[in-house]
Amino acid sequence: MSTYNSAVVGLGAGLAGFVFALGLGIAGMTNPDNVLAFLDLTGAWKPGLALVMVGAIGVHAVGWRLARSLRNPVLGGRFVLPTRTGIDGALLAGAAIFGVGWGLAGYCPGPAIVDVASGSSSTLIFVAAMLVGGALTDRLVAPLFRRTSRPTSSDDPISTKGVLE
Repeated sequence: MSTYNSAVVGLGAGLAGFVFALGLGIAGMTNPDNVLAFLDLTGAWKPGLALVMVGAIGVHAVGWRLARSLRNPVLGGRFVLPTRTGIDGALLAGAAIFGVGWGLAGYCPGPAIVDVASGSSSTLIFVAAMLVGGALTDRLVAPLFRRTSRPTSSDDPISTKGVLE
């Protein structure tokens, strides 16, 4: 990839990240109290997170259709889309860990990273714990779920063979 393409891709990624962060901030998703209020079905339930999720699903559906209609990404390179559809132990373990962390802290990684800019000590502690947890998971938990043989292109989670052809 040329320097120009790298700069354009970096600028595009930065712009997408900025729009994502702006949306999270405007929607109030960087405030863990809003997330916890959504999860509190027996108390002062707030549906805001559900509306954000519905909006995100709509944006994703349009993006997915666009990606399926293009041969290559607009900014170059190639699409890297998942091909696996099975549910396995690694997926279930990851979903459980994510859900417990989300329910306890009221943060998921995106909003937490956005909220780091606030300088809030609770956010900084959460992000530090998230990074340590990710590193420990990579070293201690992930090896339990790794295959001993090399996956074929049909079950390789980052293979694009046949996806957009």
